[in-house]
Order: sequence, then C-alpha cells, then structure tokens
Amino acid sequence: MARLSWTSGPPRSSFSRRRHTVRRLRDQGLYGPRFRDVLPALAGAVVVVCAVVAGLAVGYRVGGPVVPVIGVSLPALVIAVEIRRRRPGARRRRGRYSADELRELDVQGLALAVARMLRRDGWRVRLLPAPDRPRLYARDSAGRQLDVAFRPVAEPLPDEATPDPRSRRDTAGPRLQLVVHRGVFRERDVRWAQRQGDTRLVDGSGLERWAAGAGLNDLFDKGLWG
Repeated sequence: MARLSWTSGPPRSSFSRRRHTVRRLRDQGLYGPRFRDVLPALAGAVVVVCAVVAGLAVGYRVGGPVVPVIGVSLPALVIAVEIRRRRPGARRRRGRYSADELRELDVQGLALAVARMLRRDGWRVRLLPAPDRPRLYARDSAGRQLDVAFRPVAEPLPDEATPDPRSRRDTAGPRLQLVVHRGVFRERDVRWAQRQGDTRLVDGSGLERWAAGAGLNDLFDKGLWG
C-alpha cells in the first residue's frame, strides 16, 4: 500500500490551481489584461454614456422630444453612411482599388478601373471598347486631353489598330498618350516614350499608388504635363 510522504503538502484546491495557472499565463503574456488595466477605459466609457444621456435629457427639457430623436438619429446616420462608403463595391465605384483587386482584373476590367480613377481626378472619360485592346479618351475642365492605352509594352504593336477617329474630333488643347501596364516597362519602352515626347507610362507600382488615392499628376516627378 502506498504511503504518503511527510514532505507532501495538502492537495491544492481548484481555486489555487486556477490562480497559479493564471499567474503563469500572465507572466508569459498569454492571459488577458487585469481589471485595473481596463478600468480607465471602462470609466471613460461610463462617463461618455452618462454625458450623452444627460445631454439628451437636457435637450428633451429644452426642445422637447425632437432634440433626443435628432441626437440619436444623426450619429446612426453618419455610421451607416461610413459603413456603406467602406464597402468594396462602393469604394471601387469611387475609383479606389486595392493591389489584390487590380491583379484580379482582366484588360476590360482594368480599363473600367482606370476610367473610374480618371473620373475621381476630375476627368470626363469615354470608353472606346475593343475585343482585346480597349482604349480611353479623357478630357479635363482645362481642355487637356488623354488617350489611354493598355499594353504590356509601350511601343505600338504592328497589328494594333489606330485610335478610334471619334476620339480625334476635338483637336483643341494639349494632348498626351497614357500607356498603362500592371507590370514593369522595359528600357526600350522607356526610351521609346521619351522619344515620342507626348507619351507617359504608368507601370504596376504607379498604378497601385493611383488606385490607392494618389492623383494622376502626382505619379510623375515633373507632373503629367511637365
């Protein structure tokens, strides 16, 4: 028969074991905060709630039931509008895309995204659809014009059709060609664009900055028209 050792203490209670476990987890940073750690935030929340309730009560006494109704409805409306603005679909319609969303687009979807970004920057945009190489024509309030092409290389391909003549109806004002590519342009593309003088290149990194909210003019060291 087993005998108890004189050195063994009384068995720990469940409370003692739990307290020991909690202390060990806290020492390792694996347990939640103590009550005194969250007390300031909790006290602040209570003060804010009490202040709001007191304000609504005073407003009810001064202006009747209209004041508390407005006081509750206005913040709820602001929160609802902000939630709706942050939805992916609404964000994309305003011309803002994440890098992952840009990578998932086909060429037609990319043309639509660039059209939305141009409209976000104040351009009036017309899509010139094509089976494999869509183009955009854009004009701003100052009369400046853009022809936007989407290619893996900047230099026109031998079999590429010339721009739609409908986009050439208005020849007044300065005009540039903007070539958009989700990848990286080669040196020969950069040299070709420099020789043209009226051609600007937007590569993958610039496109991501533009889609995140930067203005088109900010993508170029000397500005779009510099």
